[in-house]
Amino acid sequence: MQIRTLAHSVTLASAALAFAGSVHAAEDLKVQTSFNSGDFAYQYLQENWVPKLKEMTGGDVTINLMPIGSVVPYKETMEAVAMGLLDGDMTAPAYFTGKDPAFALMGDLIAGYDKPSQFLDFCQNGGGEEVLQKAIDAQVGDKVEVVGCGPYKREALVAAVPIHSVEDLEGVKIRSPEGLAAAVFERAGATPVNIPFSEVYTSLQQGVVDAADASAYVNNDASGMHDIAKYPIYPGIHSMSSQQFTLNQQTWESLSEEDQQALSQWFYDAFHDLAGAVQEQDEKLVARDKQKDDMTVIDWPQEERDQFREIARGAWEAFGEKSELAQQALQAHLDYMKEKGLLEGEAVTDAAEASQGEQN
Repeated sequence: MQIRTLAHSVTLASAALAFAGSVHAAEDLKVQTSFNSGDFAYQYLQENWVPKLKEMTGGDVTINLMPIGSVVPYKETMEAVAMGLLDGDMTAPAYFTGKDPAFALMGDLIAGYDKPSQFLDFCQNGGGEEVLQKAIDAQVGDKVEVVGCGPYKREALVAAVPIHSVEDLEGVKIRSPEGLAAAVFERAGATPVNIPFSEVYTSLQQGVVDAADASAYVNNDASGMHDIAKYPIYPGIHSMSSQQFTLNQQTWESLSEEDQQALSQWFYDAFHDLAGAVQEQDEKLVARDKQKDDMTVIDWPQEERDQFREIARGAWEAFGEKSELAQQALQAHLDYMKEKGLLEGEAVTDAAEASQGEQN
């Protein structure tokens, strides 16, 4: 009787172990972002999209989005992902411009796109992911997988003086980070001033600069920029900074093909949705500010935007000559933009709009 009971216990234990081995533990991805914890985008993703990844993967994958600098300095996430210190990053490729100018072109093609959905489509369907992958591989080998890339906002230009056209940029002192943005403004006749973002408010207040490359309208408003800079340009004429979403290669390969596809779709769905949410907040504030007697929200006519894009193109091409990868990045952008009619100032075709609508 005891032998039979013991045998029965062993059988149950073996079955329990076999069952436990057949259950796939959920992969919890630790991903460092370039967002501050209080950013609208960070909070929006945490509340609306972090829970959805678990749903989209049937419980196989969860994600822990961490604020900037949580584990490593913001310029070191690429190496941290390659080494496995992070499972992934969701950060700005432009941070890595010092490694190769291709990252500048993939991080923010200044004045290149009219709306985030175009840049997102370029990444997902126009060769953007592939170029970014090559640039990352050149730095860390085959240790990091690009899951997605693209922007979620079109930045507004903070201005304390009225700037209605390209001609009005002549001599204007504009706070701008070094690199592609500064090169574009300089070609347009402005005087770029490289100061930290933390000093933008006081620099505008003291007249050190007349305008500033800052952030989305909602963020500029929250930081009090419009209290001292009464001539914001919206929609902005310049920056649409991109984000990259990458995973450690071994972590990526450990996921099923279905979960890999779900993770990529999750990123693009999330960023299309986030872009819409940011635009909605921006437009509410713009509508409010247009009613104020002491503010003038400026919207450049399309011909001025086209002229500024042509000026910017000269800076793109100069950066494209800096490395072979930069040239590949620029050519991928140009091929996509020509296909969509952006270089001639034409609207995106109805068919392309419909395609982008389906992706949303």
